[in-house]
Amino acid sequence: MKLLIADDDGLIRDSLKILLEVTEGWTARTAENGAIALELCRQEPPDIILMDIRMPVCDGVQAARSIKLEFPAVKIIMLTTFTDDGYISSAINAGAEGYLLKSTPADGIIERIRAVQKGAMVFDKGVKLTAAASENTDNRGNKQSFPGLTEREHEIFELVATGLSNNEIAAKLFLSQGTVRNAVSSILEKLEIRDRTRLAVHYWKNV
Repeated sequence: MKLLIADDDGLIRDSLKILLEVTEGWTARTAENGAIALELCRQEPPDIILMDIRMPVCDGVQAARSIKLEFPAVKIIMLTTFTDDGYISSAINAGAEGYLLKSTPADGIIERIRAVQKGAMVFDKGVKLTAAASENTDNRGNKQSFPGLTEREHEIFELVATGLSNNEIAAKLFLSQGTVRNAVSSILEKLEIRDRTRLAVHYWKNV
């Protein structure tokens, strides 16, 4: 897999590059800001970009928006320290497929890179409850997007899309694991979708 790491902190760039190349055998280039990341994409588009949000010259959101316009197939995971709704909303609206915190363990970052490669959207546990925020928060995730689902199914669908497991959903909604499992199966059947990964992608494409 070809990766690009965009971060103005040289230590983080180099540490991630070594981690991903040595442990996974992936190739990783680095950029110190969004403008350089865009230029590197023009030279050779990567499969996935790990993008910081706040960088000089061109920040991560601006870069993500520009890169997605020219290279829509390139997938972008924001990797930052910020959990503000505004940053999360901007990242999603710019086309990012993921939003992780820099405190995410190394194996967690690798796991989520693999998930994004397969078509999933990923969010760190520290931001998943606000990840559905957008510039039009009243309209995102409303029932009109998925009229065939019950109110409970819609609630569970949204939590699946933000990365929660059945166990986590059950705990959050005070339901049994069996109830959640049956609801997820019902949602998959109603929407004619085969698995949870495609379910999450479908959610974020339609809310």
